[in-house]
Amino acid sequence: MFSTPFILSFSLLLSLPILFFLLAPTLRPHPLPPISLPDELDDLRLFHRATTPSSASSHLSSSSSPKIAFLFLTNTDLHFLPLWNRFFRTAKTSRYNIYVHADPTVNITHPNGTVFDDRFIPNAKRTFRASATLISASRRLLATAILDDPANAYFAVLSQYCIPLHSFNYIYRSLFTSKNFDLTSNSDLNSSVLTQYGVRVKYKSFVEIISKEPRLWKRYVARGRFVMMPEVPFEEFRAGSQFFVLTRKHALLVVKDRTLWRKFKLPCYRADECYPEEHYFPTLLSMQDPNGVTHYTLTRVNWTGTVAGHPHMYKPKEVSVNLIYELRKSNYSSSYLFARKFSPDCLRPLMGIADSVIFRY
Repeated sequence: MFSTPFILSFSLLLSLPILFFLLAPTLRPHPLPPISLPDELDDLRLFHRATTPSSASSHLSSSSSPKIAFLFLTNTDLHFLPLWNRFFRTAKTSRYNIYVHADPTVNITHPNGTVFDDRFIPNAKRTFRASATLISASRRLLATAILDDPANAYFAVLSQYCIPLHSFNYIYRSLFTSKNFDLTSNSDLNSSVLTQYGVRVKYKSFVEIISKEPRLWKRYVARGRFVMMPEVPFEEFRAGSQFFVLTRKHALLVVKDRTLWRKFKLPCYRADECYPEEHYFPTLLSMQDPNGVTHYTLTRVNWTGTVAGHPHMYKPKEVSVNLIYELRKSNYSSSYLFARKFSPDCLRPLMGIADSVIFRY
């Protein structure tokens, strides 16, 4: 005959699987809602206009010098606006454009009396971290910049936590005229031939593309084991930074895409393993034009001590001349051009070394 305590313990043990089954949905992160049909249709109209023959030229106009389109993604105020304002102060306006995608559900200050005046795009939509809405926002920025100015030749995606590591002129020369900025490129005739504006005939997009990453399989199956097939087999699935610099050719490729987008826009049932913004762009470009990209990013990020998928955030006490020098160091190019992630209260110490260090070169 079994004792009463034994029966109670045994019953509790048998009930554990049932309890786990009932509680599992509450223990698992709740998936984010899918992109709404109205938002999707609105984007498609924009993308269609951006890819019509009159707008979709992937070559520089013979009547204008190339520009860099700076594309800012934000869901807060632009914390480092004074620093960026000083960055653009010495730049020729004929060499850049600025576009800001600000989450319309957040009360964000639209600055007056700066280079950011009237640079907030009107078709911005709500964004969520670790969701396809960040892909949509980047594509929206790219399409807007393509439509706005045919001279936009490079498209740099940044966030409100990004800072420049060099002067505008240094960044412009590195992207357009330097013959040895990219340390990974093979020497060929086209890499040294320049147009009448001193721009290389052949140049690449700076996109991080990683094919071997410990969590890659978990992220691949975050929507379901076979959901990405057949368009995206696991062997083609890539990871990389969501902050990149694209050529106009690749910006158009991203805006034109419908095939991979149909897969990456699907919500994940494992929200804690779902970061589509870190996979869509490197996967698409790796599949479509692997030799046209550098496979590394120009935005420096410190992943030491990462918490919940967030990189290290620099604090004011960490800001120094030596930090800027360290952040510039790259094994793939002459220098990193941007860095993140900085807390808003880093503005003051950064402004203190802006002219003497950051923008000196």
